[in-house]
Amino acid sequence: MTAAVIYVFVFLFGSIVGSFLNVCIYRLPRGESIVFPASHCPGCRRPIPWYLNIPFVSYLMLRGRCAYCKAKIPFRYFIVEGLAAVMFVLMYWKFRMSPEFAVYSALFSVLIIISFIDIEHWVIPDELSVPGTVIGLLLSVAYPKLQGEVSRLPALGDSFFGMIFGFVSLYLIGVLGKIVYKKEAMGGGDLMLFMFIGAFLGWKLTVVAFFLAPVFGSLVGVPKLLMKKQETIQYGPFLVLAAFVCIMFKQDILFMFPI
Repeated sequence: MTAAVIYVFVFLFGSIVGSFLNVCIYRLPRGESIVFPASHCPGCRRPIPWYLNIPFVSYLMLRGRCAYCKAKIPFRYFIVEGLAAVMFVLMYWKFRMSPEFAVYSALFSVLIIISFIDIEHWVIPDELSVPGTVIGLLLSVAYPKLQGEVSRLPALGDSFFGMIFGFVSLYLIGVLGKIVYKKEAMGGGDLMLFMFIGAFLGWKLTVVAFFLAPVFGSLVGVPKLLMKKQETIQYGPFLVLAAFVCIMFKQDILFMFPI
C-alpha cells in the first residue's frame, strides 16, 4: 500500500470519526445518549439514512439542509469533519502507525468535542475532563514513552505534575483576575480541562501550553474587545490549540528541558 493511499484512508477515517464527534457535540450538552437513537434530523426527527450521512459529501449534496424538512444544518458539522480528518492526517504524519498516533488522535478527538461545546454553550463538561485525566495518568504508567520516559515511575510523575500544574496555574490566574477585575476571570471548566490536558502532556509541555494559550487567545480576544466591546472569550479552544502545537513539536520542546 502506497503512502498516498494510506493518507487518503487516514483522512477518510478521520472524517468518519468527525461525524461521530458532531453527534457528541450536539447531544452531550442536552443530556442525550450518543448511541441511541440513530442519527436523525433535530428538526423533523426523521432518521438519516447512511447515504445521506456521508462526511462532506452529504452536506454539500444537500446544500446544508435536511433532505426532508429543509431545516438548516449548521456549518459546524462540515468544519468538525474537516478538522478531525486533518488532525488524523497530521497525527499519522507525525507518529505513523504507533501507540502515540492512537493515543493523541483519541485525545484530540475528545478535545474537539470539548472545544465546540465550549464555543456553542460556554461550558466545558467535567464528564469528559475528569475521566480523561485519570486515563492520562494510567496511560503514562502503561506506556512511559508517552511522557518521553523509559520507566513507569518518572512517567507517572511527569503526568501527575502536568495535571497539578494545569489545574493550579489556571486557578491562580482566576484568583488574580478576580482581584483585579472584581469578577470571575477563569471558569472551573477551564481548570479541569487544563488538568486533563496536563495529564497527557506532562509538566514540561503543559508549562509551554500555559504560555502559548493566551497568545492564541489574544488573536481573537483583542479584536472582539476592540470591535464588539466583548471582554470575555471561550478559553478552552485556545488551551486545546496550544496543546496541539506542543504535541506537534513535542521533541523540539522536550529537548529544551534537559531535566
